[in-house]
Amino acid sequence: MPEFTNRLGKESSPYLLQHAHNPVDWYPWGEEAIEKAKREDRPILISIGYSACHWCHVMERESFENGATAKIMNENFVNIKIDREERPDLDHIYMDAVQAMTGSGGWPLNVFLTPDLKPFYGGTYFPPQRAFNRSSWKEILLSLSKIYQEKRDEINSQAEELTQHILSSNQFGQADVHSISERLYSRETGNKIFETMMKSADPVHGGFGKAPKFPQTFNIQYLLHYYYHTKNEDALDQACISLNKMIQGGIYDQIGGGFSRYSTDNEWLVPHFEKMLYDNALLIIVLSEAYQVTQKKAYKDTIEQTIAFIEREMMSVEGGFYTALDADSEGVEGKFYVWSKNEIEQGLMDDALLFCEFYGITDGGNWEHTNILNVPIVLPAFAATKKLSVEEVSSRIRKASEKLLEQRGIRVRPSLDDKILLGWNALMNTAYSKAYAAFNDENFKDRAIANMQFLLSRFKTPTGKHFYHSYKNQEARHPAFLDDYAYLIQALIHLQEITGNMDHLRQARALCEYVIEHYEEKDTGFFFFTNKDQKDVLVRKKELYDGAVPSGNSIMAWNLYYLGVVFDLPVWKERALKACSSMYDVVTKYPTSFGVWATNILGISYGIPEVALTGEHIQNLRNEFLRTFIPFRIFQSSTLETKDFPLLAGKKISEQPLLFLCKDYTCQQPVTEMNVLNRMLEHV
Repeated sequence: MPEFTNRLGKESSPYLLQHAHNPVDWYPWGEEAIEKAKREDRPILISIGYSACHWCHVMERESFENGATAKIMNENFVNIKIDREERPDLDHIYMDAVQAMTGSGGWPLNVFLTPDLKPFYGGTYFPPQRAFNRSSWKEILLSLSKIYQEKRDEINSQAEELTQHILSSNQFGQADVHSISERLYSRETGNKIFETMMKSADPVHGGFGKAPKFPQTFNIQYLLHYYYHTKNEDALDQACISLNKMIQGGIYDQIGGGFSRYSTDNEWLVPHFEKMLYDNALLIIVLSEAYQVTQKKAYKDTIEQTIAFIEREMMSVEGGFYTALDADSEGVEGKFYVWSKNEIEQGLMDDALLFCEFYGITDGGNWEHTNILNVPIVLPAFAATKKLSVEEVSSRIRKASEKLLEQRGIRVRPSLDDKILLGWNALMNTAYSKAYAAFNDENFKDRAIANMQFLLSRFKTPTGKHFYHSYKNQEARHPAFLDDYAYLIQALIHLQEITGNMDHLRQARALCEYVIEHYEEKDTGFFFFTNKDQKDVLVRKKELYDGAVPSGNSIMAWNLYYLGVVFDLPVWKERALKACSSMYDVVTKYPTSFGVWATNILGISYGIPEVALTGEHIQNLRNEFLRTFIPFRIFQSSTLETKDFPLLAGKKISEQPLLFLCKDYTCQQPVTEMNVLNRMLEHV
């Protein structure tokens, strides 16, 4: 039996359960803890992290499992543990405060609050002893407890200033737009964004900025869309080198498929080994588009391997997708994924030499005396050096990888965060739709349909009026946030494109109406992260950055424009255009922080075509249309006459499938071949 058990033992979050046996008297976020702080006039310590967070584990081992440290925490603070993935609303608020205080942020996020939830001090990881010019965790605790008792006025003043900063940060980036200016949506705007984006691009190793390097898929997607409109080869080259280098690097699991969260170096060799569902979904989406543009087999292979990884290691029996795999196993970061040369030689025998040379495996290793598999020389060039065919090398490497994957399977696995999040599942659903569009693989479409059925049935509240954010052990919890709804609406739109099922559009419209009613900021047309009925947050944050995941506001702009066309709702289109116009200045100045907004603005600048497909037998032509890269367009298809949708209304159903290219519901003469439609699109 464990020596200690605190209140977290009744929670379902894997991250909170990791701390259930700390000697710290942890509370989950809720009225019990907050009322205790008010009643006893104690400061609150909130510690925010997530189950796959390496430094969260380190601080737990060093401080939260230490009895003497726990005694200081218990005697002086009300201690609250928060899973940032369960409560991203709280994470956003208090991360803002810490970034204002320190200039940086991260996890674990440790923030000290007054009993009325206003932050007055915070930081990220604190060592157990003073080191690297950082105070120890015990020093911080004792100092803040003393200051809270003796200098309350200073504490309250700091708390008020930080709260005002959080409120004012809601306005960052947006301009006050009363009317939509056509001049904003010129082709010069797309050029300006491209030129600014490329200033931070790494032309040698791909990606943007310096280490640590994140995939930044939204920027890659912008480059692909920009290439479609301009045929600028530099844009395509940067998009492809970014994807190629990630696929060849250690950030990609060469044995099992799937991407880690980020690389600690410029070359994508050494990842932070945690694997997140959202990263892999977003990479599948952009790789699908890259395949449509280039037809590169490597992109198709990577998508298939990544989906195989997701289904093997991150899919529930109910058809939902789990949240993350830890970076650590047996308390060591990356241990599950790295190899010694001796292990490879014993496991592969005759093919070991070829395998080791292809993946850069040496006796000394390339990271902490072990080997992270990566591809120093691309397959065709490597095969040429060996005077072997690409097919033979590829076949031998694949068979060897299968052996090693089986061998790796007996190792102690990284822990799995098995909660299921609505928004991240919706991103994965869109990824399946995008992969189906690129390859017409029926398995991908079937998985998207089954996952959507799971989401719509398991995450709804008993009244059916709104959704929950998180699901585990047959129970859904926490009201859904803006991102959940935005990504779900987007997934429904993509699902109707690959299936022709108009019920998905009707569901998407109903969800948009709910978001407008419960999340909108009436004066601006943007949306808050939390709904208007949620009372347990200090402020209602409004997230506009496209960070690790897209901003709910940027996705809602896309959703509103698309559904505004589909249902002939000019006010929705106007709202989307106004939101993009409000963001114009900050997007053109800092496009790498607002990649989805940038892509929205690019699409609007070049015009958004409307395409309808009708006929008794449309599947083959629909698949051909979906395989074709046509970014940011409205697409509906039907085998039945309908009056419910303006784009389809009045179109007779013939035996032969017909493609209609339209603008504002005025359609050109129908065509029967995709190559003809493509020529027409060149003149839109």
